[in-house]
Amino acid sequence: QVQLVESGGGLVQAGGSLRLSCAASGRTFSSYAMGWFRQAPGKEREFVAAISWSGLVPYYADSVKGRFTISRDNAKNTVYLQMSSLKPEDTAVYYCAAAKIPFQSPIGLGNYADFGSWGQGTQVTVSS
Repeated sequence: QVQLVESGGGLVQAGGSLRLSCAASGRTFSSYAMGWFRQAPGKEREFVAAISWSGLVPYYADSVKGRFTISRDNAKNTVYLQMSSLKPEDTAVYYCAAAKIPFQSPIGLGNYADFGSWGQGTQVTVSS
C-alpha cells in the first residue's frame, strides 16, 4: 500500500488557477501510474486525469482537457495537478490515487476500480 496526502486546495474565482499536490510514501511510487479524481456534493466520484509511472504519458477527462495539467516528480514522490481557467463546475473534493498494477499505461485508466490507494481529498471551490 502507498499512503497519499493531498494539499493545495482552496477558494478561487472563476478563471483562476490552483495547483494541487499529492505526496506519496510507502511502496515504490515511481512504478505506478497516478491519477486524480473529484467528487462534487451529491455526485459520483469522477475521473479527472492520470499519468504514467514515467511521467511521460498523461491522460485527461474531456471536461478538463486543455485546462488541467498532470505531472509528477518521482524524485520527490509527488504528483501534481495544475488547474487553470477554473469554472464553478470544477468545485469538488479532489482525490489523488495510485494505480493497483505497476507499470500500467494511464490511457483508459478512468475507472475507480483501477486504483488501489487513495488520499483523504482536498477541497477546491470555484466562485462565480
